[in-house]
Amino acid sequence: MINSIIEGISAALNTEFGDDYKVYVEKKEQGLEEPCFFILSINPTHKLFLGTKDGRKRYFKENSFCIHYFPADELNPRTEIHSVCEQLEDCLEWITADGDPIRGTQMHYEIEDDVLLFFINYDLFTYKAQEETAMEEFELSQNVE
Repeated sequence: MINSIIEGISAALNTEFGDDYKVYVEKKEQGLEEPCFFILSINPTHKLFLGTKDGRKRYFKENSFCIHYFPADELNPRTEIHSVCEQLEDCLEWITADGDPIRGTQMHYEIEDDVLLFFINYDLFTYKAQEETAMEEFELSQNVE
């Protein structure tokens, strides 16, 4: 599911910013082409909730992400960052993952060393069919002597 959300984020970024902005999903030590984004999943969690009436297990998954933005403007990076941040709030509010819309929540951002760190959660419930276990017949016979 996390890879699907990353693909959804990447697609939303590409739609909003176009091909001039590179999107990275794997860490790259050197050769970043600025302006660019880097998508990072942060500590995903899941919790088991009460099941459903039809016997499925229900899990609540918290999917936190940090999207780094490296600006191209070296003279006024913060001006560019603030502008990009407003666009991120709009384009990442709803993404599509596995064909389903998911809403982004808990958006906030920080600026460190002239790099934008944009945080967003894509939390959702997932369902799994509960495995059915059927008892088999067992025959026992004893002799008493």
